[in-house]
This record gives sequence, C-alpha cells and structure tokens, in this order.
Amino acid sequence: MIAVIQFDAASARLLERLGTAGRLPHLEALRKRGTHLDLETPAEHFPAAAYQTLYRGVEIGDHGLFYPFQWAGDDQRIRLAPSFEAPPPIWDLLGPAGRSTLAIDPYECHHPAEAQGELYCGWGMRERVVLERWSVPDGGDRRPRRRHGRPPDVTEVFGAQTPRELRRLRERFLAAPARVADLAVERLCARRFDLAWIIFAAPHLAGHRLWGDGALEEIYEEVDAQLGRVLDALPDDCDVIACSVLGMDENTSRADLLPEMLSAVLAGEKPSRGSFVRDNRTKEPRNGEDSDSGAIWRLRGALSGRLRARVAAAMPDRMALELTARLELRGVDWSSTRAFAHPADNQGYIRLNRSGRERDGIVGAGEARELIAQIREGLLDFRDPDGEPAVVAVDEVGERWHGAAADRLPDLVVRWLPTSAVDLDALHSPSFGTVRRHGAGSGRTGNHTDGDAWAILAPRSGRLRQPSRPARIGDITATVAAASDVPLEGLSGEPLLER
Repeated sequence: MIAVIQFDAASARLLERLGTAGRLPHLEALRKRGTHLDLETPAEHFPAAAYQTLYRGVEIGDHGLFYPFQWAGDDQRIRLAPSFEAPPPIWDLLGPAGRSTLAIDPYECHHPAEAQGELYCGWGMRERVVLERWSVPDGGDRRPRRRHGRPPDVTEVFGAQTPRELRRLRERFLAAPARVADLAVERLCARRFDLAWIIFAAPHLAGHRLWGDGALEEIYEEVDAQLGRVLDALPDDCDVIACSVLGMDENTSRADLLPEMLSAVLAGEKPSRGSFVRDNRTKEPRNGEDSDSGAIWRLRGALSGRLRARVAAAMPDRMALELTARLELRGVDWSSTRAFAHPADNQGYIRLNRSGRERDGIVGAGEARELIAQIREGLLDFRDPDGEPAVVAVDEVGERWHGAAADRLPDLVVRWLPTSAVDLDALHSPSFGTVRRHGAGSGRTGNHTDGDAWAILAPRSGRLRQPSRPARIGDITATVAAASDVPLEGLSGEPLLER
C-alpha cells in the first residue's frame, strides 16, 4: 500500500517556525524518519494547475487546466473547468487495473470516471468551487454523513469580511481536519486499499482568509494532530508521502485591477471611464475601443459579500457556478476587443482574441506581436502608491508551455511585485492615469507563493530511487502508479521510490 497525505498549501515559513518550536510533532517525526524533497512547481505562473498536475501526472501543457473558470475559445465564453477533457487522474488509472483507492477531499479535482474504492470530495469542508461534493460510488457519502454529520460550509465569497464572519470561519477550519481523519481512520480500519490519498485542505482555505491571524497557527497544529491519527491507522508496510504542492504567504495579487489596467493600455490614453481618473491630456476615445473585462469585479465591489453569498446559497451549487461563469466577461464586445483579462485571483492572465483560434477572434497573426509588446510596455508602467513598479514581468506562455492542451492557456501571465496588496486601493501610471480598486478586491489576506512545494518520502516496503533530475510534482503520481504496478505510459513524472 502507498499513502499520499497533503498538508495542503502550507506556508513554508510558518511550518518551519512551528516545527522548530515543537508544535508540529507528527510532521517533524515523519521528516526525521523520511527524506525531504523540494518539488518543481508551475506556481510561478499557474498555481491552481499544480493540483491537476499532481492528480493527473502530466504537465500543464498536456492537461490545460489552470483555473476553476476557464476560457473556451470555440464558445467565446467562460466555462467550468470540469467541462474540458483532460487526462485521467491517478485513481482512474488504478481502477481499470483492479486497484482500489481511498481518497478524501482531492482539491479542485473533478468527478472520477473509472476509480474503484471509496472517494469522497467536499467531506472535511464544503466549498462550492474547489471542494465540490461528489463521491465514488455515487451516493457513497450518504451513510458516512449520517454518522458524522454535514461538513461545515466555508465557501469563499470575494470581498471584505467582518470580524464575526472570520471568527466563524476559524471555528469551521478547526473542525475540518478531525472530520477528514475520522473518516480516514474509519475506512482504513474497515478494509484495505491499494492507495490512500488524504487531503487536509484547511491550511489552504484558511491561509487565504486568515493570513496574519494567530488562528492559522492553531489550524496547522490541529492538522498535525490529525495527521498523526491517520499515520497510526496505516498498515505497517505502507509507504508514505506527505506533501504540499503550493506555498502560502501574504497576498500580493493585484489581479482584480488588471482588467481596467489593460483597458487603459489598449485605449492608448489616460483612462476615462468607471474608476479611472482623467486629466487634461486625455484624448478622445478611438472608434472600436476594446471592452473592459472587469465587470464582475465592479459587481463584487458594489454588492456586499453577505448579499452575494445569500443569493448563491439559494441556488443549487451547479447553478451558482454556472452563473458565476456567465458573469465573467459579461458585456464584452468581441467585435472590437483585441485582448481581455482572464478570470484570476493570484497572477494576472491575459488572452488575445485571436482570429482562427477564438470563435469571434479579430487579432491576426501579424498584429499579435505588436499587441503583446504594447500590453507589456503599458502594464510595466503602473506603479504602487510608493512608486515601485506594480508589475515585475509579463511573460509569454507560448515560450515556455507546450503540449496537447496548451491552447487553453492564456497568452500572457502578469506577475506582481512581491509585496502585500491587501490594503492597496489604487495603481498609477504616468502614461495611463490611475486605476482604483473596487471594494476590497478579493478580500484575501494570504495567497500562493511562486515555490515552496515539497514532499517527505517515508517508505516502509520500498526504497528511495536515485533521481535523474530535480523532483517534480508529477513524480508523486508516477510513484503511486509504479507502486501499484500500473504502466507509466502517458505520465510525465519519474517514480521517487522503487521496490
């Protein structure tokens, strides 16, 4: 048997501090008896893609999934990520080979097609977008829910939150790890599985909303305590991999400001609409002006998070998600829009409205190079209130990412100055004026770092394999496949263990 346990999206510096203080005894004990590896991760450009790479075992260019709401060029609209075809997750590779899986709360993972065993999502916590409720077999979570009760709802609503709401979240995040461990221990004692994949997602979701709050340390300690329970329930011959494929630190994202920054740059003038500040040098708008793709952020700024949460809660989950997808890029005039800001909450994403690729594309191949140069130069002109450049780089995706699904990815990734953006209210460009934040933006206090992915390998029946290169996230999937005697064909990783 092999077990993968995610201490999900943990802060590297918080782990180090708590571990040094003796406050994470089970993780530190596992580290001492195992081998710690740093993992290469796509998080510098595509944080959310780390999960798809982890579960599917292929690189981002081959799965093309990088955000819960993604652009579909053939439909000229945003669609939910599960609607796109992608290589199967590891449990769907194990199922046809007769291997059984116990999986609890795979983050941002879509409903499996061929998995065997018991899989539960939306168990420790209910989060409509990233921990959608499903189970294998279908309906298999009904009896456990009758025994253990319903999971706490921690669905994220972008925007400011009251102290009362944050206190309620703290209580729910603290309760979630024990729910995960209770079910894991129960099922591990009931039967044997070939793979156990257990995800403690509380550090991830709490890190976004409670960063800088002492409650986050309590949540890490609670995860460590429940990690110990799961480790004790595993068979003596079980190989264990503990990991985190994303890091967490203060929120540096200015992605909510990007749509109007881009609109200003494409207009080639100082902004003249919405939240833009105008001065005497502003030119008249040109005909066929590019649409501003930031309508959803203005809506979030205009309506309280509590009101939006109530409206969403009155709908079935799938309906609420579909509505969100339709509101993204609402009002964009595709007949004149050359480029638009793709939905994002960390790095900024920009896609060109390319002819021959998008259904209503208008940008030809000859115009694309000049347009990219214009966008890059313009965005690099924006400054934080202290005068520092808000954008450190605008990277072309096509120069780095390739594969069968690479055309789903945005054309440009905007990387921000690595300083806190939590209290930021505006960015200023000497050439394009001032762009102001609507409300509190995402309201997140924490967000993902460019690196800090790691794994601890603690084998019992296997042994470490000498790697041919630095370890990657996809190597975990390859290790599970090899331990389960499943062919590695189609996987991008290399096994980290051998028998």
